[in-house]
Amino acid sequence: MSATPVFSIRHIPVYGDAILAPMDGYSDWPFRSLCRQLGSAMSYSEFINADDVLARPRYVAHKLKFDPAERPMVFQLYGDSAPRLLEAARRVQELGPDIIDINMGCPAKSVTHRGCGVGLMRTPQKVAEIFNLLSRSLNVPVTGKMRLGWEENRNYLEIARAVEENGGALIAIHGRTKQQGYTGQANWDAIAEVKAAVKIPVIGNGDVKRVEDIARLKAHTGCEAVMIGRAAIQNPWIFSGCNREEVPLAVLRESMRLHLERNVALYGQEDGERLFRKYAVHYLLLRGLSREERKDVLQRQPAGAWLALLEQAEAAGQG
Repeated sequence: MSATPVFSIRHIPVYGDAILAPMDGYSDWPFRSLCRQLGSAMSYSEFINADDVLARPRYVAHKLKFDPAERPMVFQLYGDSAPRLLEAARRVQELGPDIIDINMGCPAKSVTHRGCGVGLMRTPQKVAEIFNLLSRSLNVPVTGKMRLGWEENRNYLEIARAVEENGGALIAIHGRTKQQGYTGQANWDAIAEVKAAVKIPVIGNGDVKRVEDIARLKAHTGCEAVMIGRAAIQNPWIFSGCNREEVPLAVLRESMRLHLERNVALYGQEDGERLFRKYAVHYLLLRGLSREERKDVLQRQPAGAWLALLEQAEAAGQG
């Protein structure tokens, strides 16, 4: 982590250039705080439905948990109504985040069919309305995460300008369209276009799989920082400057123990262990797990034998 700020979001300094991307079902407090401890420069919550904040606050309470050590802390909301997003943002602002982010990038049909996520990019005027209202009304900076748009309408420059012109403090852009989802190649040239088109900080996202990709994307685009999603699930140590094959077994084991411990602290013993399995598969897959070992990790519901099972799988992966 840099001793001096790499960039700032309004008045908020950021002391690094690699950031864990917000991922539904993955960037919860246990995993996110681990990545922050390993060097991720700031923390984004999982995306949170503004309507759930207003109608089902207990349902989203666990998504809003964070540690002071995670700051700068970003709460990411999604919705398609400026007034409702503002009402939700005002409520979660009371919990003390540093930044509120608007999701304009989720490509899931269950989200986009309601005009949310990347569906919001189809209505530039609404994007402008949302950022204008929230940036004028909140006490914290408002930022946005987006994609290139839809395949037939790659309007990323129009949206980026709408965000900046209406008070947005930062743009994070995933260099893929809605239709691409997470397939194909990310378009770093388009990210560079966004960076050249606005004066606010830009975070580039897409195809950062190894430590050296961080510097490559920054050099190619001029972005202030890089966001890492799926690659970080398999290798959270990328934030410490280590590629997966460079991580010592003792470090792997300790990180897994810490992650599991935090999962149990947040979700309780049974749910914490169950929800940890999806991470364990990623942690261990590249350590040589056999098909049967993967099946064991996925299907088994351990009580006290969970860590013993992990250690057996680790030993098998090292053999």
